[in-house]
Amino acid sequence: MTIYIDIVLIENLIMNYIILYGTGVLAKVPPKQVRIIIASLIGATYAIIAYMSKLKIYSTFILKIILSIIIVYIAFNPKNIKKMLKQLVLFYLVSFVFGGAAFFLIYVVKPQEIIMRNGVFVGTYPLKIAILGAIVGFIIIVLTYKIISNKLSKKSLFCKIKIKLCNNELNTTALIDTGNLLKDPISNMPVIVVEHTALYDILPKQILNNLENILGGDLEGFPDEIKEKYVSKLKVIPFSSLGKQNGMLLGIKADEINIEREEENITKDNVIVGIYDKSLTKRGEYRALIGMNLL
Repeated sequence: MTIYIDIVLIENLIMNYIILYGTGVLAKVPPKQVRIIIASLIGATYAIIAYMSKLKIYSTFILKIILSIIIVYIAFNPKNIKKMLKQLVLFYLVSFVFGGAAFFLIYVVKPQEIIMRNGVFVGTYPLKIAILGAIVGFIIIVLTYKIISNKLSKKSLFCKIKIKLCNNELNTTALIDTGNLLKDPISNMPVIVVEHTALYDILPKQILNNLENILGGDLEGFPDEIKEKYVSKLKVIPFSSLGKQNGMLLGIKADEINIEREEENITKDNVIVGIYDKSLTKRGEYRALIGMNLL
């Protein structure tokens, strides 16, 4: 069987380009055509050298790893080691999916004029199989990515928060609410909304069970200790929501708020806790609302 080097070059160039382009899409890196073409050409050139050479060094695992790093670096120019490793893993992931799809098609089509040497397939069918494999692989990756991203996006809507108030601490789950833009009109501090029942461990029940009275200015019957310790921290927060255009929310300044989200830890000391007298959700998935301005 006659093997044409230019055909082998074109086949590998196309396949490498598709793999790198797919990697860029998953890594959310804006594709730069010149870089991807150069990186693809390097990979295709290696394939030709590996096929033609009788030296086993060109098919060693270490050399392939080094070549992968060079290709990814040229294609995407990562700014740091972390991004480099992420893009390298995605590059291998896309390569495995595309390669698996191509192997499957080779098994189904069973071409006669195809051989493998030093890990390189050549013959009359590889270009067609490469393109079909790329299409099948791309469909698999897109579907898998959508399924995983949907689950991750739901997970990323929540975060863990720790509220510190008067030497007491509360740990709970908060929903990241893009519509929560509440601020104290006087101090301009951001407001997080928390269910009143979730605050029983850090605030007196006399306050939490009498929110309407306090908003109306009625503090009769409250012990002097509670008045001295908490009244100076209380705030009245006006708000508007669907079905309630001129609402009032009782708030209290927290000593500190700690937010844990996606391996990120954020600490804020100028935050007001808005006390909500109802439940935020029926199933209890979260008990607080936090705005993007705190992230």
